[in-house]
Amino acid sequence: MVLYLNPFSISSYFCIMNSQMETSINSPVSFTENAISEVRRLMAAEGFDTSKSLRVGVKGGGCSGLTYVLGFDDKQDTDELYDIEGIQFIMNPAHGIYLIGMDIDWHGGLNARGFTFSNPNASKTCGCGTSFAV
Repeated sequence: MVLYLNPFSISSYFCIMNSQMETSINSPVSFTENAISEVRRLMAAEGFDTSKSLRVGVKGGGCSGLTYVLGFDDKQDTDELYDIEGIQFIMNPAHGIYLIGMDIDWHGGLNARGFTFSNPNASKTCGCGTSFAV
């Protein structure tokens, strides 16, 4: 099997097998079971705005140069839509170069509560865990 990366979308992979072409879109990030459970809990809360989508991304800022974005937002025309275990999330395809392979987790403890990001692309992270550099 030979894998080719589509230059137009970081999340599209083309597999050539037995002279037939198959296309599949893989999620550039993964969520742990704890993260999936927490997102489902947030979406089931009373007053949740169902017109919003879960956004995963990055923005400039933080002490290391880039900050993770994880929240509910309006879908933009340029966003790609992904599905992980029935939870749909959106991401700007340009953010894939910073986030591909990242794992999102949720910790519900008293001392360490919140989402955490394990990003293999980060060359440097700050102590808060939400800022990184590549």
